Amino acid sequence: MLSRNFENIQASPSILGFGTMRMPKLYSDKEDIDYEKAEAMIDYAYAHGVNYYDTAYPYHDQKSEAFIGHALKKYPRESFYLADKLPGWFINEKADVDKIFETQLERCQVEYFDFYLCHALNREKFKVYEDLQVCPMLGARKEKGQIRHLGFSFHGVPEDLEYIINQYSWDFVQIQLNYLDWERQDAKRQYEICKEHGVPCVIMEPVRGGSLANLSPDAAQVFKDADPEASVASWALRFAASLPNVMTVLSGMSTMEQVEDNIKTMADFKPLTEEEQAIVEKAKNVFLENTLVPCTGCRYCMDCPAGVDIPGMFRVYNEYRIGKFAPGFMQDYENMKDHSADFCVACGACMTHCPQSIQIPDKMEEIRKCYSRLKNK
Repeated sequence: MLSRNFENIQASPSILGFGTMRMPKLYSDKEDIDYEKAEAMIDYAYAHGVNYYDTAYPYHDQKSEAFIGHALKKYPRESFYLADKLPGWFINEKADVDKIFETQLERCQVEYFDFYLCHALNREKFKVYEDLQVCPMLGARKEKGQIRHLGFSFHGVPEDLEYIINQYSWDFVQIQLNYLDWERQDAKRQYEICKEHGVPCVIMEPVRGGSLANLSPDAAQVFKDADPEASVASWALRFAASLPNVMTVLSGMSTMEQVEDNIKTMADFKPLTEEEQAIVEKAKNVFLENTLVPCTGCRYCMDCPAGVDIPGMFRVYNEYRIGKFAPGFMQDYENMKDHSADFCVACGACMTHCPQSIQIPDKMEEIRKCYSRLKNK
């Protein structure tokens, strides 16, 4: 499997990495990992050239690290790269850094981490690392050989990334990147910042939590017309891996079928051609056009006489339609309080001002019913 060489990375990680956040579970309502199924997936990936495995302290209710330690123990330590993460939200004092790190080594049954990350940073979450001087502590671990490469995973805006990347000598950065977020969440600029600083990227959410593997039928058909043999998900993986400053593309695989398909895509990796890039763009536009409420956020519909935040409600609903993350949608809906779709009285005043001719009262009823259905599941 392809591996790319970077000046500051003295390793050869596979272009496909195995993320252990969504392993098969024994019970639907608990985070206990099905060791038999999950270990078979790891074994298959290892046998087919995947050598980068990513875990984190909180994954699977703190059970992921112990699982991956068990699953990889049978293999020579130098034959795989293990990535783990330090959760800043668990750090209240300096002693917590050492306590967590030692716990992680023990759980994973290793003496060092090949790649170690400050977990889920933005400008606000980085503050604890600055206040407690955590990065120098991790640097000392690196000097001792307990960390081979030090980086951080990022969830925020490009300005925050620019700030954090300039605060320390990082070896790599993990960012969320896929063809949907390339422009919608400015993943393009995040990628460019990493490239400008000579820091290679690890990519998370290349299939956006599975939503880019389950497109609307019309969007999926665009891909099937172009290549009937390729899965819809394979286009998303190839989009991320085609970027030259990408070291590894993580896939949080949950089934053996996903492992097999991803390895089929990446074992003989071919970057997207210009023609294929255009196909991805076409499928994305079809998906967005037929999936989302076409609100541009112009706010000509405001102020609503009943107090509904119409553009805000459409934004929350559109995010749900893309990602299908029900808990996030319900929380955002409830946070809107008396500005949610519940308060729409269908007066129609907004419709006379909407440049997109959206049937706003009908959509508000659709959103309200969606929330009610999810809440009562």
